[in-house]
Amino acid sequence: MIDRRIKFRHIQCFVEIVRQKSMKRAAERLYLTQPAISKTLKELEDILGAAMLTRSRAGVALTRQGEVFLHFAEMSLAALQQGLDGVEQVGQAGRVTLTVGALPSVAARLMPEAVREFRALAPEVTIRLIDGPHSYLIDLLRRGGVDLVIGRLGQPDTMQGISFTQLYNEYVEFVTRPGHPLLDAPDLKRIGEWPVIFPAAASAIRPLVERMMIAHGIGELPNRIESVSGAFGRNFTRNSDAIWIISAGVVAKEVAEGSLVRLPFDTGITVGPVGLMTRPDSQPSPAEQVFRMAVGTVVAAMDEET
Repeated sequence: MIDRRIKFRHIQCFVEIVRQKSMKRAAERLYLTQPAISKTLKELEDILGAAMLTRSRAGVALTRQGEVFLHFAEMSLAALQQGLDGVEQVGQAGRVTLTVGALPSVAARLMPEAVREFRALAPEVTIRLIDGPHSYLIDLLRRGGVDLVIGRLGQPDTMQGISFTQLYNEYVEFVTRPGHPLLDAPDLKRIGEWPVIFPAAASAIRPLVERMMIAHGIGELPNRIESVSGAFGRNFTRNSDAIWIISAGVVAKEVAEGSLVRLPFDTGITVGPVGLMTRPDSQPSPAEQVFRMAVGTVVAAMDEET
């Protein structure tokens, strides 16, 4: 598996240093300072656990490990350039649209940064985003209504005929407004005393939450509201005593800001993979290849933050 700490800038700097045979000239070509390009090279060498170059008054020279890595680094840059050229060529023939389905947690957490990264790489491509529950988006994918879907891995019966590439793991959270009575003495078995916003039947997290309820001996909740709407969940929870059961990514911003508060329940049983879902019989377009790279860059940055 590729080490997600390796980023495009590492590969670009390394290849340019080798091409120019000089740190100074490579820095000038990339519009960087020499300390910045030296730092980037050192980061790459630290990640790989080996020196890529030797330095002397005559310039720089590849180590044996550097020679091996250079081959694949140049291939990576060439593949990226082919993808960008392909997007540009298709764009010249007519406006390209990439349609992406995103589950609520991904739409809230990952997609804003991924779209920003993608737009920087392929500004001529129109990206169309569709959000909704898992079953709806998977049905769209099967029928060709979207090019790919990003979200939670569904139950086996819902994933037949779908390819899944994992990006990261995510868990479910129980959140409330600040000052909620349950925060004083958190007890999962008491949640039925208040309204509970529960994952709808079409949601990928519904079976996981139901399993957690069974594991803790919690039966039917008397005041249950089923919804996959992030907008409804945020507004209703902030302005009532409701408890919202939702994927962590949907409320990450609100929890960080303090407008919603996480109840300290162990939700380890709900952890599951989030990834890219595609039709196995379809070849990714140049636009989709660039989008996948943009998503990978954002996920790597998320990993560094955690």
